[in-house]
Amino acid sequence: MTASDDLALGLAQNGRSGLRIRRNSLHREVIERLRDMIVEGELAPGQRIAEGKLCEEFEISRTPMREALKVLASEGLVELRPNRGTRVTKITPQEIGELFEVVSGMERMAGELAAERMSDKDLERLWTLNERMERYFENGQRQEYFKLNQQVHNMIVQFAGNSVLSTTHANLMVKARRARYFAIMSQDRWEESMREHGEILDAFAARDAETAGKLILKHVRKTGDVVKATFDSDRANNGKPLLYAEK
Repeated sequence: MTASDDLALGLAQNGRSGLRIRRNSLHREVIERLRDMIVEGELAPGQRIAEGKLCEEFEISRTPMREALKVLASEGLVELRPNRGTRVTKITPQEIGELFEVVSGMERMAGELAAERMSDKDLERLWTLNERMERYFENGQRQEYFKLNQQVHNMIVQFAGNSVLSTTHANLMVKARRARYFAIMSQDRWEESMREHGEILDAFAARDAETAGKLILKHVRKTGDVVKATFDSDRANNGKPLLYAEK
């Protein structure tokens, strides 16, 4: 392979064959791919990251891999330990509880502001995305649903029209996204969450800021409660949460 060749991301065992990393976006895509692997449990909490193996699978050198791991360390997703390798950071029930307390409050504020400030076109976009989420739910497409769900939450924050809120929320989403992924592994919570999204959009359509805020607060806190309960009660596979073990 020459310096100008495309770099292939060969992870066919995870259904991602054909996804290619090109030189001009190598750094960004390595970060995103590793982040997805952590969020979706391919790299579980506490697991040592085998840099050499991943470099072979990604068909990249050690340099972009190590640069990507530094970024993920700054996000709190991995721990760089001199002479002991890099490991995925663990998540504790206390951290989850504290994280979702903050996120739920922020998204409640965002929902209240968005209900007042979003345009009719913005609302139509949310309904369109919600319909796609429903199709993913009906087809059991968890990963597709999860990514679109994250997009919807982020859009609501954007529609609030507050740059300070948007920036602060984005900084927290790296950790919150990882924890939120656990929730859709519970079929009951997945069904409940889908219904809640519809109720939130109904409140937006009515321009009922108070109700929209309360529904979002309840929605996000319930997600946090589900994840925290899983960590509290289901420990398996050398301390990894059961939800990861079942993937």
